[in-house]
Amino acid sequence: MQPRNMSMSGVVDLAAVKAAQEAKSKAEQARAETARQGGGGAVTPASLVIDVDEAGFEQDVLQRSTEVPVVIDFWAEWCEPCKQLSPLLERLAVEYNGRFVLAKIDVDANQMLMQQFGVQGIPAVFAVVAGQALPLFQGAAAEAQIRGTLDQLVQVAEQRFGLTGLTVDADADAGPGESPAAREVPAGPYDALLEAAVQALDAGDFGGAVQAYKNVLADDPGNTEAKLGLAQAELLQRVQSLDPQRVRRDAAEKPGDVAAQIAGADLDLVGGHVEDAFGRLIDTVRRTAGDDRDAARVRLLELFEVVGADDPRVIAARRALARALF
Repeated sequence: MQPRNMSMSGVVDLAAVKAAQEAKSKAEQARAETARQGGGGAVTPASLVIDVDEAGFEQDVLQRSTEVPVVIDFWAEWCEPCKQLSPLLERLAVEYNGRFVLAKIDVDANQMLMQQFGVQGIPAVFAVVAGQALPLFQGAAAEAQIRGTLDQLVQVAEQRFGLTGLTVDADADAGPGESPAAREVPAGPYDALLEAAVQALDAGDFGGAVQAYKNVLADDPGNTEAKLGLAQAELLQRVQSLDPQRVRRDAAEKPGDVAAQIAGADLDLVGGHVEDAFGRLIDTVRRTAGDDRDAARVRLLELFEVVGADDPRVIAARRALARALF
């Protein structure tokens, strides 16, 4: 089943139904009530992924969505794509560190919820923000696309609804006498693979570097060095066969040609023109729709990975992307 609705365009309808100021007020009231009940402290990483049924839906999803976006994963034991998507969503829920909560709903045991959300097939992923539901995507999807959708979700939740997420106490899940370091999984023997990838990059063997980084990520999907290296190697591999003069001419003469703008952005970034690369793709997102818009958006997210999430230019571009999309 192919992924769909990755653009999150449904959030526009959500905003029309729920004004930002009303949502902020409701969120503040909910947080105040939680504090009065003595539950205003940090949550544990384990509580970021929850199983939800029909009986607990109002409290676990609707009420919680006034504090933090709730992403819903509709799944079933017999669903093979679910077995790929669900672990990825669980890992991202912990990685996003309280920016959203993942609610897992078994469709076999909760048919009414499945019907209420209009789920036609699984896996299906929705979000609830300030009590309002919107579809995110259906079917298995690439991690880069999912991250892009989640990034947009948390941005909209914060900018339009004042939901800044939950505070997570990373030490809370430690057992008696167990330090956080003791819970960490030792890194695998990746030094040789990472060194081989660097050597391949230095030699201009970008395909070899890509494969070496993928080998690391296959065993350790969260390896930051391999993620960054892979994004860089794939970028260099893409531009290796390009004719720079032709690409720049096409990008200048064909502003409506999405492929030309994407290629131009790749060259911009390789040449060190980071803001130009980001601006080119944000303008393309603003001018296009459908598959063209999604192609430009996904490439922009890939270039964010190359530069690094903490870079001020990436942070500014993410805000500009949110404005272009919504």
